[in-house]
Amino acid sequence: MQIQDSSSIIKHLRETGQFLALSRSQPDVFKNSITFSLDNGTKVDVLGPGILSFTPRITGGKSIVLSSGIHGNETAPIEICDHYVVDILMEKIALAHRVLFIFGNLPAMDSATRFIDENLNRLFSGAHASAEVNQNSYECSRAKELEHAVSHFYRAEENSEERYHYDLHTAIRPSKNEKFAVYPFLHGKAHSREQLSFLLACGVDTFLLSGSTTTTFSYYSSHQFGAHAFTVELGKVLPFGQNDMSRFSQVRDTLERFICGHTIASKTFKNSDFSIYQVNQVINKTQHDFSLDFSDDLPNFSDFPAGTLLAHETGVEYRTSHDGEAVVFPNANVAIGQRAILTVIPTTLD
Repeated sequence: MQIQDSSSIIKHLRETGQFLALSRSQPDVFKNSITFSLDNGTKVDVLGPGILSFTPRITGGKSIVLSSGIHGNETAPIEICDHYVVDILMEKIALAHRVLFIFGNLPAMDSATRFIDENLNRLFSGAHASAEVNQNSYECSRAKELEHAVSHFYRAEENSEERYHYDLHTAIRPSKNEKFAVYPFLHGKAHSREQLSFLLACGVDTFLLSGSTTTTFSYYSSHQFGAHAFTVELGKVLPFGQNDMSRFSQVRDTLERFICGHTIASKTFKNSDFSIYQVNQVINKTQHDFSLDFSDDLPNFSDFPAGTLLAHETGVEYRTSHDGEAVVFPNANVAIGQRAILTVIPTTLD
C-alpha cells in the first residue's frame, strides 16, 4: 500500500501505529516533517524516517531519548521501542514526559546486518565528518541526522527539563552478565547513583565506567547536553521475531512506567547490588592480521589471570595486566584503527 499525502500518513499512523514499518517500507513519505496531535492532546512530530517525538499536553519535567537499532541486527530493543510507539499513537498509553524515539539504521534492519558501510555507533560527536570514514555512506549522513534530531529535541526545552538518553542494544556474543550498561566518560562529574538504581529496576546490574571520550551515541548526549546517558546491552543478537520477550519484561515495563510518569520501585543504591567495572585497556586493531587468542563464542566479562595472551598482530602481543581482568566487546572483524577489545577490572563507587 502506497501512502503519499500527509493526511493519509497521519490517518495511517493513528489507526495502526505502524511508524517503524512505514519508515522501513516507504521512508520517502517522511522526507518532510509532519506534525499532528492525538485526541489526548499529545503532539506528534515526525522528524524523518525512524525519528519521531511526542510532547504531552502537560509535561512532567523530563526530556527522554530512547534509541534502538543503531546496529540493524540488534532486534529486541527495536521491538520494545516499536511497541511503545504503537501504543502511544493508538492512545493505549499516555506519556507524562517528552520522548524522542530513534530507530537508527533502517537499511541494516532490512538486510539483517550490523551496518551497511560504517559502524554507526562510532560516528557521533562529529566523527561522521572525519577523513578516516566514508563520508558518502548512509551511516555518516544518518549520524549527522540523528545528532541534529537529539540537539533539536533537547534544546526545545533547554532550561526546564532534565535530560535522559538510553541507547538500547544487544551484543554480538553472549555475556556472563546478560544485561549491562556502559556509563560514558563524565569528565570529572559524579556518577548518578539514582540512575544506577533506576537501571537496576530495569534488570541491569552490571556497569562499565568509561574512562575516556568516545564517538558513541550515548557519549554524544552525555557530553554535549549533560544528559543521563547510557549504552544499555540487553542480551544477545537474534533475528526479528526470534526474541524471547519475556526476558525483557523488566526493562520493558520499567521504561514504560518511566515515560508515563508512574511510580517505579527502585532500591537505594548499594555497591553490593552491582557488578561495576572500570576500563583498563582499550585494544585497537592496527594490522589486517589482528587475531583473538580465545574462542569466538567467549562470553563478555570472561576474566583471566594476569599475563594471559588476549590477541596478537604483526609485532605486538596484547596481554592482561591484572588478575581477574575481563574482556568486553571483543571483535577482530572491526576496521583498522577501531577498538577490537575492551578490558575491564572490578571497581566500586565511592
